[in-house]
Amino acid sequence: MHKTSARLLALLSLLQTPRDWSGDDLAERLGITSRTVRRDIERLRELDYPITTVKGPAGGYRLAAGAHLPPMLFDDEQAVALAVALQTAATGTAVAEDASRALATLRQVMPPRLRHRVDLLRITAVQPPAAAGDTPQADAQVLMDLSRAIHAREELRFDYAPGRPGTSADDARRVQPHHLVTWRHRWYLVAWDLHREDWRTFRVDRVRPRTPTGPRFAPRELPGGNVSTFITSRFRGNDGTTTDWPCRGEVVLHLPAADVAPFAQDGIVEELGPRHCRLTLGSWSWTGLAATVGRFDTDIEVIGPPRLATAFADLGARYTRAARHVTGQETGPTP
Repeated sequence: MHKTSARLLALLSLLQTPRDWSGDDLAERLGITSRTVRRDIERLRELDYPITTVKGPAGGYRLAAGAHLPPMLFDDEQAVALAVALQTAATGTAVAEDASRALATLRQVMPPRLRHRVDLLRITAVQPPAAAGDTPQADAQVLMDLSRAIHAREELRFDYAPGRPGTSADDARRVQPHHLVTWRHRWYLVAWDLHREDWRTFRVDRVRPRTPTGPRFAPRELPGGNVSTFITSRFRGNDGTTTDWPCRGEVVLHLPAADVAPFAQDGIVEELGPRHCRLTLGSWSWTGLAATVGRFDTDIEVIGPPRLATAFADLGARYTRAARHVTGQETGPTP
């Protein structure tokens, strides 16, 4: 019995590889006869594994999709990778509760050696602090509805909830949905807006799909060639075709490079001496770039371009005006 069970597990492991297996190939890999392969295939079918027979000169077998989820077999590395992915998904996502239950089920059936490895890989996915009145996570059913429309290439109609309290809801949108993406722990729908005739990104937690969906459409090519370039570009205030920041400048900071690097985000920090470093950084605007550099609270030398120096001057004048007023009253020398 033990030998038969081990052979069935080995056969199942081979069939889970996305390819067709001939009876002779399986027999050779398992060191058994073709007749035994046929018998073991029938045993797996009796256990509800949907194994189809491939027609052709050599014949063969393939593990197909079934009506329900049968027991699955993972090798050690697959099981650990799955546990890590479930731990990450179990914090602050639309499927957090389901991910936690799936992780508990997986851990329960793991052999002790794998359970020990997974327990050593306890991961906490820390979410950024939510602002007051922040919107909730995307609903799992909405994600499924959007995914279905994307896969079917069908036009989508939805109501888009207001972004701030007190603002009116937008009119119903009609779009050609292309991708679902995550950016900084939020779900977004990338779509061609048919009313505005332009690409748009919509926060999924604010989308309320309408039914039925519209006609099918031929997908357009995203600016930038792929969704990663497009999303990165749009969230950096660009046109979707490049991941570069619209504004990029260089400064010298009177701080050690080691003190600047942890807070430079995607900037480039070059050491110039024990107390000086060069910082190359980008932002969506020149004023935003100047304000970001000013956070380092040290003397700053602008290398370029000139527009960054102008932004520092404008920001300095603005701060000076702000310093002259406290709760609406101008400050000055005490009489």
